[in-house]
Formats: sequence, structure tokens, C-alpha cells
Amino acid sequence: MLRLALYQPDIPQNAGTMIRLAACLGIAVDIVEPAAFDVSDRNFRRSGMDYIERAAVTRHDSFRAFEAWRREAGHRLVLAETDGACAHTDFVFQPGDIVMVGRESAGVLPEVYAAADASVHIPMRPDLRSLNVAMAAAMVVGEALRQLRAYPTPADA
Repeated sequence: MLRLALYQPDIPQNAGTMIRLAACLGIAVDIVEPAAFDVSDRNFRRSGMDYIERAAVTRHDSFRAFEAWRREAGHRLVLAETDGACAHTDFVFQPGDIVMVGRESAGVLPEVYAAADASVHIPMRPDLRSLNVAMAAAMVVGEALRQLRAYPTPADA
């Protein structure tokens, strides 16, 4: 239904937190490598805890590989960036969308922007730079799930 993509993550604890979020909400995760750390369960354990085994995680060797897979599967790519074109609450999400967050240190490269179908931002005070990437992912994914009426229910368990 909905996917969360982590573009070349820098911090394993943030990646683990987002994988835990995805496991709890029943959405898949795509990790677009290279990451700034060894992408292994060991590095995710601290923040992901035992939720790691409950998450559907797909690793992609590069953005090029991810993009080929995404286009073949017919998913829209929605970037969550500080300079996204519209507020995440104004964007109309669709089933199958992939919400992508960028690197903590540098966001995404221009080629990723060029490939994206849309970009969104979280409205915030202009005198502050950005939210933690895991918090931003939770807010955007939460809004997408709300719009799609796709939060898990007790019957999904």
C-alpha cells in the first residue's frame, strides 16, 4: 500500500527508528545504498529492537537500481524534503506511493529530485532548519496513512 524509502542513510539509529515505525504501521521499507554505515541487523538493533524481524525491508544497491525497480513496479516517488513543493498536509497521497527521506547530512542528489513525481515539506518556523529525519518520516507517513485510511486495525494483527 505505502512504502518508506531511506536514501543513503547516515545514522543507523535513525534508520532503525524508521524501520521500527514501518513495522508497527505495516508498511515496507526500501533502503537505497550506499549507506554511511554497514547495513545490518546489528546496526539497527539499538533503536529498532525486536521490531526489525517484523519489518519488510528491501535493500537497493544504488539509486539507479531503486529507480529501475520503482518504475517497473509503477510506484510514485514522493520526496519529503525541507524545500518540498507543497506542505505534506496539502498533498494528495495515493496507494502505492513511496515516501522518500534523504540523508541526514545532505538530503538527496539533484538526480533524485529529477526522478521524483512530487516533493513535500513539513511546515515549520522559518528560523529553524529541519526536523530529525525519523520524526519527519513519521509525520509524512502518518499523514499519508490518514488520507488513505490505511492505519492498521486490530483485525490486521
